[in-house]
Amino acid sequence: MKIVTYNVNGLRQRITQFGSLRNLLHSFDADIICFQETKLSRQDVTADLVMADGYESFFSCTRTSKKGRTGYSGVITFCRVSSAFSSNEAALPLAAEEGFTGLMRDSQTSEDKLPLFMEEDLEDYSKDELLSVDGEGRCIVTDHGHFVLFNIYGPRAGGDDTERIQFKQKFYRILQKRLESLLHQGRRIFVVGDLNIAPFAIDRCDAGPDFDKNEFRRWFKSMLIENGGHFSDVFRAKHPDKRDEYTCWSQSSGAEVFNYGSRIDHILCAGSCLHKSDDLQCHSFIRCHVKECEILTQYKRFKPESTLSGHRWKGGQSIKLEGSDHAPVFVTLMEIPEIPLHSTPSLSARYVPMVRGVQQTLVSLLMKRRVSESCKVTHGDISMVSTCERIEEPVDIIGSSTSECDFLPNKDLGGSIVEPNALSAGSSQETVSKSGSVYEKSTIRKCNESKKKARKSQSSQLSLRSFFQKSKNLDNGVKDSCTGFSNNQAEPSQPNSQLLETSTVFDNSSDHVQDEVNTDVCDQDLAELNDSSRKEEKGIIASQEWQRIQKLMQSSIPLCKGHKEPCIPRVVKKQGANFGRRFYVCARAEGPASNPEANCGYFKWATSKSRNK
Repeated sequence: MKIVTYNVNGLRQRITQFGSLRNLLHSFDADIICFQETKLSRQDVTADLVMADGYESFFSCTRTSKKGRTGYSGVITFCRVSSAFSSNEAALPLAAEEGFTGLMRDSQTSEDKLPLFMEEDLEDYSKDELLSVDGEGRCIVTDHGHFVLFNIYGPRAGGDDTERIQFKQKFYRILQKRLESLLHQGRRIFVVGDLNIAPFAIDRCDAGPDFDKNEFRRWFKSMLIENGGHFSDVFRAKHPDKRDEYTCWSQSSGAEVFNYGSRIDHILCAGSCLHKSDDLQCHSFIRCHVKECEILTQYKRFKPESTLSGHRWKGGQSIKLEGSDHAPVFVTLMEIPEIPLHSTPSLSARYVPMVRGVQQTLVSLLMKRRVSESCKVTHGDISMVSTCERIEEPVDIIGSSTSECDFLPNKDLGGSIVEPNALSAGSSQETVSKSGSVYEKSTIRKCNESKKKARKSQSSQLSLRSFFQKSKNLDNGVKDSCTGFSNNQAEPSQPNSQLLETSTVFDNSSDHVQDEVNTDVCDQDLAELNDSSRKEEKGIIASQEWQRIQKLMQSSIPLCKGHKEPCIPRVVKKQGANFGRRFYVCARAEGPASNPEANCGYFKWATSKSRNK
């Protein structure tokens, strides 16, 4: 069995980097994969972020509404299984729990529930305090029969951030109580994840003389077997003297270039081995079941063969590095037997409504179908009525929106086609009735085609010029159809004098409108030409001004003392007296002071403070 822990620094970004969640999980080839800092809110969780074929997943998202904590932290555990039901695989958990206080309202487990705290263990904290610890989405607990696995994302606390320091103290104290409760029941435990603690000086690139005085390092060491605790640091147990083995690097200073980081991602284990023997003095879980434990450095953002191999790092502005600022850690276990048949716990993502949706009832499904059918009938009636209304519209001589549909003859009660106004004095009723049905079908077909063309033209935005051009063609088509219609209907006799007179008026008005249209189009062309020339002039002026500002900025940027190279500007983001103030530092990547190629440590304040907004 292979277990991997990885601070992904945003699950969406890692999925995008690998193409899909399934590709990301397959790259580890592991049975249990624990991610931290997913940065997912519960309302944003979708199946493509937490579900993959062949894996069961259990996630926890932040529930707090505090400023700066929404869409932050988050953990998720993926278990690779061949079946989620009636399975005897140890990778598929028997039970699962969100948080480690046992008080989360949405925490659901199977019949073999994870043990909860005794009341005396939590008497120092109120229920609200316990819920606030689990409210940031920092823990998922899964029970795999042979061991209980804690996927932890430990809080980070600055040196002078009193509120977060107190939260971190409370977090680890309650976690320790829960772990001791399980150990008292004889359970084996794995604690994996980003604990935000580098326990030993060998695990930190710049460990100073006061390194061991940190209270959280003292707490971590007190949990280890060598200091009277119950847990083993699996990586250090396998590599006690291995140096420069780090899992996290500062992403703002390019520390990966010189491997200038810290080891804060851990795999801890506690409990006896699985062997049943009378003499267990020489047995331990690490000695009997841990085959290897390594850091997967191939997941680091910086690669020696990349363009940054010249050790010239420009604050990440020139090249965007893909990947997290952490590296995964894995442990391979051996001789882990199967467990009794069981199914996935109800906390699995497959049962979360926001991921899989809510199952519909048969009544709601039939109601939706009935409503859709009634809508179809209603739309059909509307379309028929609109067609008839379009056919019966009278000819609008003065209007500009006239089509062939306006010249359709009407049907009388007897079914014969009759003209509303006689087109010729001697036209026969019989001639019109013979040709009327054929003309009606062809004209309706042309009307429908013109409607389709109108829909297509409305789908994309048109210019003012094209609008008038289409109006011109439409007017010409109307005149042609009028002429053709009158000729076909008036062959037996002379044309009607009223229609000829009306057509003359229409032609004169159309020519007058067309002259106005041409004038408007010319004015529009001139206006567009003037606008484009103004835009070009403004662009040239802006470009010249920007070049002037760049030259001024280049002349004001200081050179670092160590390399005589231009520094990079930064802004103070930490709350305090200097918040928002600009300063300059050496542009090279952070590294050991003994390396002349690394950052020389140059620092200089900018001449003026930035205005606080």
